[in-house]
Amino acid sequence: MEISRATRRSRNDGPADWFTGSVKVEMLFNPFDKDRVQGASVSFEPGARTAWHTHPLGQTLIVTAGEGRVQRWGGPIETIGMGDVVWFAPGEKHWHGAAPDHAMTHTAIQEVGDGKTVDWMEKVSDAQYAAAE
Repeated sequence: MEISRATRRSRNDGPADWFTGSVKVEMLFNPFDKDRVQGASVSFEPGARTAWHTHPLGQTLIVTAGEGRVQRWGGPIETIGMGDVVWFAPGEKHWHGAAPDHAMTHTAIQEVGDGKTVDWMEKVSDAQYAAAE
């Protein structure tokens, strides 16, 4: 048995190449296991968001606090809130983040495929993000 104590886990700034705005990432489980499912708690300040990206084996998001936005390529921007669960299919280009006036935290769960969990792409422009308003 292994216990990962909340008081011992670090929260790191989301890399500027992958996020717009203030984002904190806390790895919850299997951060370095190249062959397993991985999970993180990701906290977005208002207006913060990921870049466009895909996951080789898909991704599940569980919103644990606040209000956010998600969008798949070519689809409408959807509002999400605490308790909502979002599934992105393998290879589905998408982004997610906080609403303009609300912070949002979600647990992100993804499996490792071909040695990676994500393929990062271009940033979501301010115009793309504002399209929901």
